[in-house]
Amino acid sequence: MDYCEHPAPDDLRRHVQCIWWLQDDAPGNDVQVIYPDGRCELLAELGVPLQLHGADGRIRSDLPFCFAAQQSGPIRLQAAGAVFCVGVRLQPAASALVAGTCLPGLRDQAPDLYTLDASLAEIFSAAARASAATNTPAPLWQLLRDRCASFPLDERVEQAVAELDATEGDLRIAELARQLGMSLRGLQSRFLVAVGMTPKEYARVRRLQALLRTLDGETMTIASAAARHGYSDQAHATHDLVRWTGVTPARLVHALRGDRGSDDALRLAAAFVHGTSGGRSL
Repeated sequence: MDYCEHPAPDDLRRHVQCIWWLQDDAPGNDVQVIYPDGRCELLAELGVPLQLHGADGRIRSDLPFCFAAQQSGPIRLQAAGAVFCVGVRLQPAASALVAGTCLPGLRDQAPDLYTLDASLAEIFSAAARASAATNTPAPLWQLLRDRCASFPLDERVEQAVAELDATEGDLRIAELARQLGMSLRGLQSRFLVAVGMTPKEYARVRRLQALLRTLDGETMTIASAAARHGYSDQAHATHDLVRWTGVTPARLVHALRGDRGSDDALRLAAAFVHGTSGGRSL
């Protein structure tokens, strides 16, 4: 497996977190689980499209070019052949760069980019192929510069995201609004439009990511990890873990700590626990 990330250059850093690509000519057939991280992505599948295992039990092929909107639960993917994925991971406050005002309505979806914005789809598909052929992100950076130049960011939402990231989601939204000099309702509405989820939901995602990293990296009970990350009690943490990962904490810890052979459906790509969970890695 060859996975790499290219952090955004300075002039794009407010809009884009990174460009990544993943190539594997002979992937296994295990189902991989990806957890929400509050980032939307542009995705190009230049190899054999991955198989998406839906919550309803149905399996379908991913679209070759799509926009992955905010997710409220785990995504389960399986390789069906040689994998070559290219992704653009957006910053949270720039999530509407692709979908515009449609963003909040796309929750838990990954619509066809040609349906969402045919002109962008043509440019993105050409840039993704050019980047893959030349092994450089330069064509994609140019596309993003052109796209971002006319896309203003909501600075208050940027500040809100930064605060929630800095506190790993352990911050009351009413207090966040007060710090920003905004009404609670104003913050909620502007955040939803820009990010595609509410500030409370985003805080929950960031806290979940922090909890997963702790459970993965330290020998600590779920109760102790929950207390460290601001959960009121273990039951609260358990509720969030089941909602956002689809499995019980005991099974999750079992998978995170490496004893994965008995349950392929819980196999995790390490990148998704260590800060790069937006990408679709296998």
